[in-house]
Amino acid sequence: MPNKIVGSVVSLSDSGGLVTDITAEQLTDAPRDDNVSVSVGGHQTVGIYPADHGQPDSTFVALLPENETLRIELIGIPLSEMLGIQVGESVSVEW
Repeated sequence: MPNKIVGSVVSLSDSGGLVTDITAEQLTDAPRDDNVSVSVGGHQTVGIYPADHGQPDSTFVALLPENETLRIELIGIPLSEMLGIQVGESVSVEW
């Protein structure tokens, strides 16, 4: 049976990314490769990347800065505006 963590978007970052209430501690056992998927607002990405990810612009990614909460961004584009996802939206992480 897959592991699953469900949280929600609690705020928007200055760059328009989504800040969740899913903590780094909750994700300790989650893989960081394509065996993990992150879903929000009907959109999905695979993998969890560190803050210094190096992903190109327009890439939809889940980020986990050290000792912070999970963030979801569309690199270089305000995700909340682009996809209309707002505070309160459900977020799930599965592996």
